[in-house]
Amino acid sequence: MSALILTTYDWVPEGPRGLVRDLRVRWALEEAGLPYRVESTSFHDRGPEHFAAQPFGQVPWLTDGDITIFESGAILLHLAEKSPALMPQDPRDRTEVLGWVIAALNSVDLPAQPWALFRFMGFPRESPEAGFVEAFLKARLERMEAVLAGREQLVGDRFTVADLLMADVLRQVDRFDGLTEYPACHAYVARATARPAFVKAYRDQMAHFAAADAA
Repeated sequence: MSALILTTYDWVPEGPRGLVRDLRVRWALEEAGLPYRVESTSFHDRGPEHFAAQPFGQVPWLTDGDITIFESGAILLHLAEKSPALMPQDPRDRTEVLGWVIAALNSVDLPAQPWALFRFMGFPRESPEAGFVEAFLKARLERMEAVLAGREQLVGDRFTVADLLMADVLRQVDRFDGLTEYPACHAYVARATARPAFVKAYRDQMAHFAAADAA
């Protein structure tokens, strides 16, 4: 089997390290045991080749032979089809996994990302915008807390790509202590990020960007 190629930035500032979305792809590749290598694209100079692979000038993208996939959610689903470690075979379970993947990308990440960004930028918490996002996220976390209070994984009794993605979305909230009032959500993230595949993916991403500092 030829190696898949994951492309990410050659460097990013220290603040977003550990959250750049190539990490969730690295994590999935490690969980699946698929061979891959990492290549870099310039953070500062995004030329035609970059936009040809990723129309918005972002990362990551994945090359699988003559196929290029952009958007982390699409990449994860592509990888899930390659590995039973990420996607169950039972049709009912597969459908539920797909639903939770979309929920992570849409219902939960929609308020989680601006909430985390506001914290990262020191946006005034008393502003109307911050208050709206806070309430929006609270409503989503309350529902996730109710779901996760009765189970360790989202679907059945095994870790899937849905857990990988949901945990990664919630991880950005947990980074700014946003899960302190949601113990089931916090424990869910802790279990997921203790997995050896995540630990390696995180370590590798941090090393990748640190190497650029030393160059």
